[in-house]
Amino acid sequence: MTKHYNPAAAPRPDQDTEAIKAAKIPLAWRDTCSHILVDLNKCRRDTWWNPNKCEHERHTFEECEYNAYLQRVEAKVQLEKHGK
Repeated sequence: MTKHYNPAAAPRPDQDTEAIKAAKIPLAWRDTCSHILVDLNKCRRDTWWNPNKCEHERHTFEECEYNAYLQRVEAKVQLEKHGK
């Protein structure tokens, strides 16, 4: 079985804060995947929030959020393993 990996959905700790600020992303959504949320929200506004559009961008954003979650879980496991 092969594991599918989308490099576009990789969480990035270094973000373009000016682009995120210009896109008016709320502070609660500014995380390691907000670089994808900028493009997703632009697509949503351009298509009047049509649920049939922007599916690829939404899937990429959701995959990025999942990958970020897995990174946090792995970091916690490593911290518990070596930190205590």
